[in-house]
Amino acid sequence: MDKRTPAPQAERPPHRLIVPGLVFIGMIVAIVSSLGAPLIPTIAETDHISLTDAQWSLTVTFLVSALATPVMGRLGDGPHRRRVIIGSLATVTVGAVLAALPLGFGFLLAGRALQGVGLGLTPLGIAVVRDALPAERARPAAAILSVTTVAGVGLGYPLTGLVAQYGGLHAAFWFGAVMSALGLVVAVLVVPSPGPRPRRPVDSLGAVLLGLSLAGLLLGISEGESWGWTSPRLIGVLVAALVVLAGWVVLELRVAHPLVDLRLLRRPAVLTADVTALLAGVGMYLLISLVTRFVQTPRSSGYGLGASVAVAGLALLPFSAASVVSTRITRLLVRRVAPGVALAMGSVVVLFAMVMLTYARGAMWEILVLMALAGLGVGAIFAVMPGLVVGAVPPHETGSATSFNQVIRYVGYATGSTLSAVVLEAHTAPGHALPANSGYTVAGLIGCGMWLVTALASLVLPRLRRGAGAGPGAGSSKVVGGGATTRVDRAAEDLLEVEGVADVPEVGDTASAGRKD
Repeated sequence: MDKRTPAPQAERPPHRLIVPGLVFIGMIVAIVSSLGAPLIPTIAETDHISLTDAQWSLTVTFLVSALATPVMGRLGDGPHRRRVIIGSLATVTVGAVLAALPLGFGFLLAGRALQGVGLGLTPLGIAVVRDALPAERARPAAAILSVTTVAGVGLGYPLTGLVAQYGGLHAAFWFGAVMSALGLVVAVLVVPSPGPRPRRPVDSLGAVLLGLSLAGLLLGISEGESWGWTSPRLIGVLVAALVVLAGWVVLELRVAHPLVDLRLLRRPAVLTADVTALLAGVGMYLLISLVTRFVQTPRSSGYGLGASVAVAGLALLPFSAASVVSTRITRLLVRRVAPGVALAMGSVVVLFAMVMLTYARGAMWEILVLMALAGLGVGAIFAVMPGLVVGAVPPHETGSATSFNQVIRYVGYATGSTLSAVVLEAHTAPGHALPANSGYTVAGLIGCGMWLVTALASLVLPRLRRGAGAGPGAGSSKVVGGGATTRVDRAAEDLLEVEGVADVPEVGDTASAGRKD
């Protein structure tokens, strides 16, 4: 007789502080990852480098997170989730210590790269609450976890700004190291084991190809101004990155255990969430990077507010507060409109904020108002996204699917961060340290266009997919961006505390509806 097993760990009651513990961890990694943005001018001055080079202290964090997140998500879908979470927090702590040591910009950059691993923890936290908690507790917990990356950015900026102003650059990173260590302790105490789960091999080659392609694309974008936008070196780097990216897509579609199951993009809800995540990520960090630099620009330049790094951080506090408030408002909103419409409405709100940055940025109160608007819009967008993804994939793919959505988001963050530096550098006269005021106007107009495209994509994409996928069994499907309620719509409501999360196959996909994925 088989004498296995005493009660598996997965059946033990979850720790009573599991939700606040996971939220705390999410806030910590968001705060630590955002350390680069308000400190970019200080890093440039301390290490005697250009602002464009200093911008890499933020970009490299998102680049590493884009690579680490799908690997962690795949590992997190197996039996090693607890070890992955604890190991990631240990890596973040080591990275914070390395960045804090006064060893020069190269070591700071390496430390910031290690800190990027922490951004892969949010989708794992969502997978933990889905497995460990009953549906009525998992829904609001997952929505809150999705917004922690946004709220943590707004909270982290003023905290690190204050520490940096009174303790110096490296004190801010020591603060990050202490907070990361606290997060590690909390993870050891509250994160449960996922219990018996099948082991799945990690697509190492896919991870390498994805990392190379993203690094090449971001390098090309950031160095385009200095190399020349038509230089053979730039064209070669971009072409090589695109070829590698195409090879990665082919590999992911063929291997038995892909790093990211790209076939899930056939599901309208997943496609809509991922495209929106990319566009919104670009627009969000383009806005944040511009604001933090503009607020610190000395008035002697003819523009700017001449604020300290601490005040620059405080300027983003309304962004954090509004994003949290927006989560509660969105719960009511998705009862009345489809998730795609909610995404578009959030994008329009941020569009108004970007218009203000473009044309009305001469006073601190204007900055505070536009950041509050941005927080409302971004908070709504990122609260809706996980419901679309989770509602459209089977439970065993939750970690992988939400991780890929996170990857797309971080690619957008890195692109927006880099794009802001490129535009401002293009408007910096030779021999001058600061860009012309017109650089902010041009960058703001680019941001306006980005948010307009985001709103249109969240409405139009689902309808295009419906038209392409019409066929037998498709008559009962409803679009994500339409006004009718679908199973995926209800799943989006689930994560916002409306109904229960269901294992939803692709709407209208009769093959997948008839089998267990």
